[in-house]
Amino acid sequence: MRVLADTPVWSAAFRRDDGTPNQHRRELEKLVTQGVLELMGPIRQELLSGIKDRAKYEHVRDRLRVFPDLEIATEDYEEAARFYNLCRAKGIQGSATDFLICAVAIRHGLAIYTDDKDFVGYQKVLAFDLYRPAKSA
Repeated sequence: MRVLADTPVWSAAFRRDDGTPNQHRRELEKLVTQGVLELMGPIRQELLSGIKDRAKYEHVRDRLRVFPDLEIATEDYEEAARFYNLCRAKGIQGSATDFLICAVAIRHGLAIYTDDKDFVGYQKVLAFDLYRPAKSA
């Protein structure tokens, strides 16, 4: 199974400056080693947009450059809009980026790795998989 990691997961993985691995960093490293980790442009942009320190920005940017961006097609944007409308009709709010992530993940057959609880709500309406890391013993 290929996995699309969401912005909060990447952010948590890069957050520690002392190099101490945290849960998300360890999991992303495992997914990279397995060759199943994917990235898309809007997630890259969100992640880099939150970094104020230029040296840190360049460090994270350079580390992310090894991941090509998944293709986002016109149909993905249209599907994301449809997902927004479907969820909103059920009283579930979300961002345009979140619904684009869902659309791209579904089209590419990816599981979404996130700790954003909004995606649990989206799953009540949309058919996508959430990636669940194995519990550490």
